[in-house]
Amino acid sequence: MPRPPGNRLLKAARLASGFGSQEGLAAALSAAAEELGLRGVSIGPRQVRRWESADPPWPQPHHQQILMHVLGLRMDELGFVAPWSEGEPFPDPGRLSTSRRPTSGGSRQRPTHPPSVASDYVAVTAAHRRMYWSVDPARLLASASEQVGLGALLLRETDGTARDRITRALAESALLVGRIEFFDLRRTDAAAETYVRALQFAGEADDQLLGAAILAHAAFVPGWAGDREGATERLAAARAYGRRGSAPALMRAWIDAVEAECVSRCGDPNAALGLISRAEAELAVDVDAGLHPVPDWMNWFTPVRLAAFKGNTELAAGHIKRARTTLTAVLDALPAADVKQRSVVLGDLAAVAVAAGDVEEACRAADAALDELSRTWYETGMDRIRDVRRSLRQWQDQPCVRALDDRLYGWATTLNAISGR
Repeated sequence: MPRPPGNRLLKAARLASGFGSQEGLAAALSAAAEELGLRGVSIGPRQVRRWESADPPWPQPHHQQILMHVLGLRMDELGFVAPWSEGEPFPDPGRLSTSRRPTSGGSRQRPTHPPSVASDYVAVTAAHRRMYWSVDPARLLASASEQVGLGALLLRETDGTARDRITRALAESALLVGRIEFFDLRRTDAAAETYVRALQFAGEADDQLLGAAILAHAAFVPGWAGDREGATERLAAARAYGRRGSAPALMRAWIDAVEAECVSRCGDPNAALGLISRAEAELAVDVDAGLHPVPDWMNWFTPVRLAAFKGNTELAAGHIKRARTTLTAVLDALPAADVKQRSVVLGDLAAVAVAAGDVEEACRAADAALDELSRTWYETGMDRIRDVRRSLRQWQDQPCVRALDDRLYGWATTLNAISGR
């Protein structure tokens, strides 16, 4: 299919930043002008439409200042080409890796690599995808970030089918970097910026399903911060991309599960349970089974993981017995190698035990979660344990709680926590 015309880099930055419409971005830009002391500056939707056109005009200096302030990217990263320069705009890989940007100017170089370089690049991306579940996140982050930097450079030196394959793999690699930053290391600001870049790469590849996946991941950032509107905006865009890409039922269910978690964290667990029920119904009646296969890169969601979302939501809604039943079944069904998810489920089971007044069981589950974290660090799992420990404050003199403290505040765990590993 032909790629949609227009400034895909600016549009991707707008969507990933939570502005679902050109009108929304225009309003934010006008408000930012006031914050920056630029009196009398007003930016309307018509101006944003011109900037998102296939041949966007070079913005005025005060408009550049506002755009970079609101979207957090340089002008070339937003798809603009200065009138005194030549060549095509493209994101600087330096933000995601230590690779140096080429210093030579001019238009994109002629292809210098054989088509096999695309297969090699895709193979490394797939390897990173598999290693996510067991490799130390800080080490994998370094490697995946270098992969993003390399991919951005290769796009200048390939064309045709090879370039298309590299672009898709590049978007996946950037998504992986964002996932590690957000879920594994809790570098929220870095993850938000990385998701913008990932969506720009997906737009370059015109891959609707990758775009949907990236936007749904981006929704976690405001959702976990209690910004329901920001999360909902990104999820609405994710569903639109998913519809255009004929998303399989598993992806549609996952987007519902993401919204359920965001809504629950924003204080509405009952609405979240409704979204979980919709996701379950989506999977139970998968009329498109076989017609729309699940992409290879979507290896983070299964029906069992949907049940894990459900158990956590039941816990937030105060349905303690149901949550225990759901989470116990999830723990039994999870593979032993699924270390990260097991740490999260054990943390939720510990919270269930606290809610039921069973302090010793809570400590046992928390201790088991620490066993999993000692195998592969996962900041999201550690967050669960910290929450449990805070809820045990009134029992902190009991032997089992003291034993948990001895382990929770040991050298290895403490160093991991303060180093983001």
